[in-house]
Amino acid sequence: MRRLLFFAILFLAACTSLSSKKGILTGHVDIGPLTPVEQVGVPTPTPAPEVYAARQIVIYAADGKTEITKVAINSKGEYQVTLVAGTYWIDINHSGMDRGIDLPKKIEILTGQITALDISIDTGIR
Repeated sequence: MRRLLFFAILFLAACTSLSSKKGILTGHVDIGPLTPVEQVGVPTPTPAPEVYAARQIVIYAADGKTEITKVAINSKGEYQVTLVAGTYWIDINHSGMDRGIDLPKKIEILTGQITALDISIDTGIR
């Protein structure tokens, strides 16, 4: 019985240790242009929720090839994901002609830390 209790405590300690070695990646996504011609003095349109919903942030392992997860962008252009501490490559899902400016980007997630990465997506509309 004591042996079983010892292994149960050891297992719980290992699980707690693994779950605490995580950090958060968060950021804001800008998408544009949204119209073929933007005019000086005319504000650019705010992306509709479906514009954000059609795109995702893609997280790759340190090798830059193994996909870890895809993260949705909310209707305000924000995203957040909890990741195990380590090195990752961040990109987008390249919907249509989209390209992420300065992506893919290598980031480091630190235990218990929040890492901010704002992303700009160029839609290719001209």
